[in-house]
Amino acid sequence: MKRSPLKFTILVFVLSVPFWVLGALAAQWAEQLPVALPVSALMFICPMIAALILVRLEEGPGSVGPFLRRAFDYRRIAPRIWYLPILLLMPAMMLASYGLMVWSGRPLPAEPMIPWADLPVFFLVFFVGAIGEELGWTAYATDAMQARWSALATGLGLGLIWAFWHAIPFYQARPDPGWVFWQGASTVALRVIMVWLYNNSGRSVFGAVLFHMMINVSNFAFPNYGSHYDPAVVFFVQASVALLVVVLWGAPTLADFYFAPRPDVARR
Repeated sequence: MKRSPLKFTILVFVLSVPFWVLGALAAQWAEQLPVALPVSALMFICPMIAALILVRLEEGPGSVGPFLRRAFDYRRIAPRIWYLPILLLMPAMMLASYGLMVWSGRPLPAEPMIPWADLPVFFLVFFVGAIGEELGWTAYATDAMQARWSALATGLGLGLIWAFWHAIPFYQARPDPGWVFWQGASTVALRVIMVWLYNNSGRSVFGAVLFHMMINVSNFAFPNYGSHYDPAVVFFVQASVALLVVVLWGAPTLADFYFAPRPDVARR
């Protein structure tokens, strides 16, 4: 199986151009939403489409079905304890970010509100969106890149591509270059964390989908509908977690836990 991360990246960007244009032309539609989500966010389908095209060309028509089923490969997640960071790490990082904002005196709403009633809709919408993205970024690109480079290099490289791909929608959502920069930096840190989770949870794409879903749910659940979300603070927290992951699990694989029991080496 020989997959091309370069071809995949080019194809994703080409497929995304119409959505970026639509986002610019239909900016007024996005203003009707309670969350800062541009119309160009519909490009979530592009990584999956690009991956399906390449898988079909590289591996034949019979490969498409098994590839799509990887979005629900929950049986791969082992040990099950990895569900905890997959589902809870992102909310924990956002809670830590909120605490840092309170401590540092950053602007926050006078009456913080978490949209509990809207969370079921968020879970559904962002789960579907995460499938569209992670069948590309994880199922296709991550394995292909790790076959060539270390896990850390894969996370950083794919994270940079992911950030550049999001740059235009980020700007359409918040036309502030500083906000876009820190949100992009946060995106890179998150991809390193995602590669770590992927490599330690049986290489489950379903696990990556769940974590991606939690990224978006947590961002828009941040008071109030993410209106006071500060990516500079969030980046500090997420980059710290990513650095801790690299130190404890090792840059080559992000899966060799430093404190894991080692087999005894026979003495000569």
